[in-house]
Amino acid sequence: MVRRILDQVLHHSSVVAVVDDDPAVRHALSFVFETAGIAVVTFADAESALAAPMKQHWRCLILDQKLPRMTGLELLTRLRTAGLTAPSILITTHPSRETRARALAAGVDVIEKPLLDDQLTLKVRELLNCAPR
Repeated sequence: MVRRILDQVLHHSSVVAVVDDDPAVRHALSFVFETAGIAVVTFADAESALAAPMKQHWRCLILDQKLPRMTGLELLTRLRTAGLTAPSILITTHPSRETRARALAAGVDVIEKPLLDDQLTLKVRELLNCAPR
């Protein structure tokens, strides 16, 4: 896993980090972004993302809100406390008003699952174009 992360970071200027406990979502998003020439690192849980090396090279985060042991917004808070400033997108099914309000306060876009159209891909490209390198 660490070697794959290092390879992605060393060979691409834009790395998108995806944190989702659903392997099908991780695989599908990896395929979509890699096909578009965007490097992706994926994590099945918040703890793996927090322990990952070279997070400073992540240019965009895609976080599932409903992760085991920690929500996506809680993970984002911990990553930001650690100094990561990459723009982020929260993906979730049927977000509550509270979740939407917390995401808005954190400056995070919410995109609802299922991810059936190009909305997520377009948003990631927009954020990558605006993210500091």
